Amino acid sequence: MAADGRDGKKIKVDPKLLELLACPLTKGPLAWDPERGELISRIAKLAYPVRDGIPIMLPSEARTLSAEDVLAPPRLSGPG
Repeated sequence: MAADGRDGKKIKVDPKLLELLACPLTKGPLAWDPERGELISRIAKLAYPVRDGIPIMLPSEARTLSAEDVLAPPRLSGPG
């Protein structure tokens, strides 16, 4: 899995790591958004950033999902 890094390079995220991660608030599953390089928690309506290949699993760093983001599942995918 890759997302654009700050320097324009692709960031790699280990799929096995993504299988182990859960939303820190809901303990629910996360979906990978390759376009934005974020892990999405639909239950919490939060998008956790991935920076330099490291998921930032802090609610204070997460972006709140808009209604449009929540209703747009086709671009989301699971790990792997």
